[in-house]
Amino acid sequence: MSISVEVKRLPHGAGLSLPAYATSGAAGMDVVSAEDVTIAPGARHAVATGLALAIPEGFEIQVRPRSGLALKHGITVPNTPGTIDSDYRGELKVILINHGVEPFAIARGDRVAQLVLAPVVQAAWSEVAELDATERGEGGFGSTGGHAAL
Repeated sequence: MSISVEVKRLPHGAGLSLPAYATSGAAGMDVVSAEDVTIAPGARHAVATGLALAIPEGFEIQVRPRSGLALKHGITVPNTPGTIDSDYRGELKVILINHGVEPFAIARGDRVAQLVLAPVVQAAWSEVAELDATERGEGGFGSTGGHAAL
């Protein structure tokens, strides 16, 4: 299944590839940087992509880290997954944070994140006096176990 997403290339995105799936089974599309930037350890930066999108109503685009950047360099998306709403028309920027110990240089054209097109269902709240009972009940963080087998 394929959903059409309109994309506008901004002037500083000229010559860059559009987001693309690396393999036929990939869920995420690689998106590239439209700028050269170095992110210091502990710092964050909204990396320009040179693209603006018209996401169809009923969908969002989730911005996710690239696993190789996270493992090798400590580079990730701090608000994972980031959400781009269907009514946003500004430039797609990817917020990256450097959890590594060295400055991380990004060159124009480098793959910086993955984009996943996902359906959205909006909630309709229904306030009630009591909630139905469940086996878990009000058990919070860690209440369902979570001890690793040794």
